Amino acid sequence: QVQLVESGGGLVQPGGSLRLSCAASGSIFNMYAMGWYRQAPGKQRELVAQITNSGGTNYADFVKGRFTISRDNAKNTVYLQMNSLKPEDTAVYYCNAALMRAYWGRGTQVTVSS
Repeated sequence: QVQLVESGGGLVQPGGSLRLSCAASGSIFNMYAMGWYRQAPGKQRELVAQITNSGGTNYADFVKGRFTISRDNAKNTVYLQMNSLKPEDTAVYYCNAALMRAYWGRGTQVTVSS
C-alpha cells in the first residue's frame, strides 16, 4: 500500500512557475514508476509526465520544454517543475505511483490566471 500526498499548487500568473511535490509512504519507492496527471473542469484526466524507476522520462506534447519531472528516492518524493505556465494549465494535478497496480493522491489545485 502506498499513500501519496501532493503539495505546491496555488495561484500563479501566466508565464510564472510552480513546483509540485508528491511525498510517498513506503520503503520501496524506488521501484515505482511515478507520474503526474491533471484534470480540468469538464475534461478527462490526462497524463502530464512520467518517470520510471530508472529515471527515464516521458512528457505530454503540451508540456514539453516547459515542465520537468524528477524524483528523489532518498526522500520518497517526485517533483514537477512547471515553467512558462499558461491559463490552459489550470487543473487539479494528481500524483500517480505504479507497480503492479496504480495508486493516486488526492490532488493539488493549480490555477493560472492574471
